[in-house]
Amino acid sequence: MLQIESLSVAYGGLRALDAVSLSVGAGQFVAIVGPNGAGKTTLFKAVSGTVPALSGRVLYHGRDLLAMPPAQRARLGIAHVPEGRQVFRSMTVLENLEMGAFLPAGRAAWRRNLDRILALFPVLADRRSQLAGTLSGGEQQMVAIGRGLASAPQLLLLDEPSMGLAPTVADQIFERIEQIHREDGIAILLVEQRVVEALQSCDLGYVLETGRVALHGPHDVLLADDRVRKAYLGM
Repeated sequence: MLQIESLSVAYGGLRALDAVSLSVGAGQFVAIVGPNGAGKTTLFKAVSGTVPALSGRVLYHGRDLLAMPPAQRARLGIAHVPEGRQVFRSMTVLENLEMGAFLPAGRAAWRRNLDRILALFPVLADRRSQLAGTLSGGEQQMVAIGRGLASAPQLLLLDEPSMGLAPTVADQIFERIEQIHREDGIAILLVEQRVVEALQSCDLGYVLETGRVALHGPHDVLLADDRVRKAYLGM
């Protein structure tokens, strides 16, 4: 489905990504973990088109995303749930979700997707008329994920969904992400600093360090790797 080949991105002459390659198969759950500054968010921005690539290819169903404008990429079935949630604070919960359904695929499946979103996040049904800016951080993250689902995506990019959340709330968000993958068959590419949760949930994981892929493999292999256990699990 998504094939990233030797992708490099530079800011002011400094390489944020250096020949990164990874893949996400249809319906697959792939996690990218690593320290702050490793280039994880930059990778997502390059896929979505908000930062330019220096070199490499990003193929989605065989089409090179780097050869098309960002708006066209979203029409292919890619939903990017950004770091920091970035809800429309002066709009209601329902209006935020409607914004995710502005493309034809989202409009066609709006009623079905809305029912699914509210089933996943029942609190949003009670808050549907409330301004998104007045919600808690966890509720805003639910809105952000729901807004992504409203576009009827084939691939969901989730950037640090647990950021700034209390551990119990972050656990709830991870449970819903796992449920989405398990029940809806949507491919998920997750960037996350909670390494244990991310690797336990995924089919395949990548460890990104200083803009390069340091390790990759099935989740059980990475969790058993001494380098991962020492650097990220404190073992």
